[in-house]
Amino acid sequence: MLRPDTIALTALLALLVAFGPVATDMYVPSMPDIGRLLGASAAEVQLTLSSYLVGFAIGQIIYGPISDQYGRKPVLLTALVLFCAGSLACAAAPTIETLIAARTLQALGGSGAIVLARAIVRDLYAGDRAGSELSRMGAIMSIAPVGAPLIGGIVQTALGWRANFMIVVGVGFVATVIAWRSLPETLHRRRAEPISIVNMLRDYRTLVKNRALLAHLGIVSASYAGLFAWISGSPFVLQDLYGLSALGFAVAFAIACIGALIGAAIAAPLVIRIGLDRTIGLGTLALSVGGLAMVAVIALGSSSVPALVLSMALYHAGLGLAMPQAIAGALTPFPDRAGAASSLVGFVQQTSAALLGAVVGHALGQTAWPLVAAIAAMGCVSLALWAVSRCTRVEGQNHVPTLAGATPPPGVLDSRRP
Repeated sequence: MLRPDTIALTALLALLVAFGPVATDMYVPSMPDIGRLLGASAAEVQLTLSSYLVGFAIGQIIYGPISDQYGRKPVLLTALVLFCAGSLACAAAPTIETLIAARTLQALGGSGAIVLARAIVRDLYAGDRAGSELSRMGAIMSIAPVGAPLIGGIVQTALGWRANFMIVVGVGFVATVIAWRSLPETLHRRRAEPISIVNMLRDYRTLVKNRALLAHLGIVSASYAGLFAWISGSPFVLQDLYGLSALGFAVAFAIACIGALIGAAIAAPLVIRIGLDRTIGLGTLALSVGGLAMVAVIALGSSSVPALVLSMALYHAGLGLAMPQAIAGALTPFPDRAGAASSLVGFVQQTSAALLGAVVGHALGQTAWPLVAAIAAMGCVSLALWAVSRCTRVEGQNHVPTLAGATPPPGVLDSRRP
């Protein structure tokens, strides 16, 4: 069994969190081709992204509370099997409507992986140490969005879009086997109340009353929505408007993603030195500057692909700095409800991204303005949220409640404790 504070466990959790980027970024270069071969419009093809996020959001609401009672590992294995089945259905989809439905099924499984990976981190770590672990996972996970579109572009050119989903099936199968054989159960204290809709709603009502969680959640949701605007709109902007091939787009997409790898790698040691709040602040500053740089490129009448890609790389770097720390900040006050808190964060994050992605997909035409305006707006909103909620968030990190009279579970590591 894998032990806490080892690179092997971090790598496995990073693989689980990477399911979202892999399942999406692998087929992004194929989106225009999917539209042509299945007789679908750009807006219909974009629904394969939005439906994935909707399924992801719905699944995350369910998995967290269930895992708080029945344990992380059995719920995770169930989710992984569902993910593999949905990926296989995507590969065999005969119509765009079937592909949209299969993507929803795929997301219902994949959502469990990311919710439970984050809950496992909160089971084992707290505070700045949790933020550092999530950043380490992010640095490893960032290899996926860099490599996945490149692989997807090559596979699309050689074998077509269905082969990309078959590769995702293989990744899911490997992760399932590793988790089954090597992942320990990390839930030390299971909830006493039985699972019911009423109890789940009560948990979520308790969570949303915490202002520190809401402040961190706003930063997570806004920053991620900007990323998803890029994911949903860039294939059509860079290929249809700027004339890149599927492989050329994959290269440009991967270069932009390198920013996330750099940001996450910097964040892992930085958060231990300067804390969650300042690291989030640096990240949101990069988010806003990257988004505004994209606006400047279009406003100056430039059609430079490198300028857009490098601006997005800066946005990605800000995401790598800010989002893992904001997630850690949202989960830290709830050691006894880590699964439910992770579910709530994921649900709001994915829902906001799905809504903005759908808006960008429908607004795209013969200009890149809908894409760059959405990204810039989300970067600026993230920075504004960080600035106005600082006192609330810092206070929330200094008061970490547990169940009445309880002590932190065994094995929890927190850099703030002597």
